[in-house]
Amino acid sequence: MAGYCALLTMLIVGPLAGSGYLLLRDAVSTPRSFLTDSALGVGAAAPRAVPQDAVLAVLSPVIDGGILVKAILIVALWSAGYGAAVLARRFVSASTGAQLVAATLALWNTYVAERLLQGHWSLLAGYAALPWTALAAARIRTATSRTESGEGAATEHRFGSAGSFGGWAALTASFAAAGLTPTGSLLAAVIGFALVGRRAFVPAVALWIVTCAPWLTATALGSGAEPSDPAGVSAFAARAEPWLGTLGSLAGLGGIWNGEAVPASRTTPLALIGTLILLGIVACGVRAVWAIGRDGRALLVIAAVAIVLPALGATSAGLAAGEWLVVHVPGAGLLRDTQKYVALAMPAYALCAAAACRTVTVAARRILAHDAHAAPASPEPHSPPRAAGQPPTEAPVTTGNRAAGQIGSRPAAIVFIVLLTLPLADLAWGVGGAMRPVHYPAGWQEVVDHIDAPGDIAVLPAGMFRRFPYSGTAPVLDPAPRILPNDVLQTGELRVRGYAVTGEGNRARTVEEALLRGAPATDLAALGVGWILLEHTTPGPVGASEKTLATAELAYRDADLALYRIPGPAVLDTATPTQRGISTAAHLLWAALLLAGLTGGALRPSAQRHPASRSSVT
Repeated sequence: MAGYCALLTMLIVGPLAGSGYLLLRDAVSTPRSFLTDSALGVGAAAPRAVPQDAVLAVLSPVIDGGILVKAILIVALWSAGYGAAVLARRFVSASTGAQLVAATLALWNTYVAERLLQGHWSLLAGYAALPWTALAAARIRTATSRTESGEGAATEHRFGSAGSFGGWAALTASFAAAGLTPTGSLLAAVIGFALVGRRAFVPAVALWIVTCAPWLTATALGSGAEPSDPAGVSAFAARAEPWLGTLGSLAGLGGIWNGEAVPASRTTPLALIGTLILLGIVACGVRAVWAIGRDGRALLVIAAVAIVLPALGATSAGLAAGEWLVVHVPGAGLLRDTQKYVALAMPAYALCAAAACRTVTVAARRILAHDAHAAPASPEPHSPPRAAGQPPTEAPVTTGNRAAGQIGSRPAAIVFIVLLTLPLADLAWGVGGAMRPVHYPAGWQEVVDHIDAPGDIAVLPAGMFRRFPYSGTAPVLDPAPRILPNDVLQTGELRVRGYAVTGEGNRARTVEEALLRGAPATDLAALGVGWILLEHTTPGPVGASEKTLATAELAYRDADLALYRIPGPAVLDTATPTQRGISTAAHLLWAALLLAGLTGGALRPSAQRHPASRSSVT
């Protein structure tokens, strides 16, 4: 099973195995990044990438940042598939074939394809944690129930305490791993709280809050507490795909807001065909998953809500409600990309797909058995005649009922795997080649080496996205904030589907406006700017910035980049030493919980089969 998941993972992200860096839309990996205020989440912009950026900043001096990002992505995808297989084995006693189907569904779906194309590699870490969170939460509830039900000292010792420790360790690791981004943390919280049970609910919430320390403290200390632009609600609402509508797109695990970040197959009738196949397979297993008990029912309800609510959020009433939330509730900007939360449907979908193998297999057996009984039964050619009063012998074995008795789930599993993968065949090999490693020009390292004095960095052209000759046709986030050693001022403004979504970088906006109108370098120095980076090879507005650059000192220039120094920048710290210390402590706490959870989970006793499992999905 682990090998199959590794094979599928490499089939998806195979091009990234080569040298180079992931640079695609929101995905930016660099050789090295630095522990700036922005990386800690206490800079001018909202802390949307904590603790992700801090992790890369700490580890990239030791391990190349490009290798780190690719490794995290590969491990996340493998874990998603393998976790779905384990979930199916524990919850519905799935056979190997059924587990393969669950793993395939978890890996080979539109959600994964779209998030890869959008560059949300760290969000997929939260996606991967969902089946493991479900397993850990269910284990804690089972262990807690056994301990408190008085099943006897021996049983309590063997299954209660040990199972509870292993469950809590696994839940800690799952919450922390999902917490690589704030959205991933919220995803895991929904699954964990729904399955952990009433007795363990409060400790689970407390544990989750602690694993959220990096982004919760950053939100409280930095600009993340400011309201988000309500225009972002409409800009990031779920999108209807051809022939499906918004609800159908979400039910098929698609519907990302960016119509350019979708596989080519989702713009053809294959979108409808693939969605109908997926929903048909899931529907075949719903009854079996519902029957396993509260865990199956909870996951099914979560899946339904995760599909319906984003669809409602794209309606006029839903958009109005979302706009009210982001204006009046600090941190509610996390909810504006509602399609992200469709990930919550994956555990239930995987279970249903595994259970569907048995449903289809049993149906096939009954059909064959019915055909066998309907055919005239003839005795064996050399059977002696039955004497009077002798009891009847067993029904003769015919070709039909022999086939009915021997048919297994393997054929159904093979058919399901083929049906799940073929309509989305362009997910293979970097989503049709869209994901490929890039190589930065040598000038970037030269710029890094020349920045030897304090002062924030302003970047031209204006805007956050770039189109470099070496990065392909898709727009990419400017790598400057992650590759340069000083804080880079960015407005956070996005232009999405005709909407201009403003960010939280007020000082950055002031600096950008000064650059575009050609203000003298001394004006920028008063705003704390010590450097200006001009990126030659990407389009974008530069305004009258030549006037500003003429008053600054040229420090480095090549065909791709030019770096200018502004002497004597004002010291305008966006964060105090206390704030930096608190944020650093929060990140260290998160890292300690992740390592402790992984270690405790690895050392835990062998897990028992899920108590809700009653029948084997053969």
